[in-house]
Amino acid sequence: MKYVIMFTFDPELDAQVPADRMQGLYARAYEWYGVNAAQIAAGGAQLQPVETATTLKYSESGTVVVDGPFSEAKEVVGGFDVIDVPDLDAAIALVRTWPFLELPGWGVEIRPILTSGSQPEE
Repeated sequence: MKYVIMFTFDPELDAQVPADRMQGLYARAYEWYGVNAAQIAAGGAQLQPVETATTLKYSESGTVVVDGPFSEAKEVVGGFDVIDVPDLDAAIALVRTWPFLELPGWGVEIRPILTSGSQPEE
């Protein structure tokens, strides 16, 4: 089953992490991708900083374009990947090994991908 995993973090908390620790975590993340290459179904991406975002939102007078994300959350999506694993338990087991989960404010959202003809689970 395919899932999108979205890496979220709190930029304010991340800014407090010493540079050498962050470099070590990035090195471990690159290793993580090598070890788990067989389960990564499609290339994802690390995203540019949230300040570069543009959001389109509904308005009664027509679509409105605003700078940045339109969210009240402190966390931002920093990147994503598509994984192909047998089930949600396997996805959780894989994500538990993500090196950045050692840092406060980090999370990984796991969301199943709808396939052609499938319906969202309720």
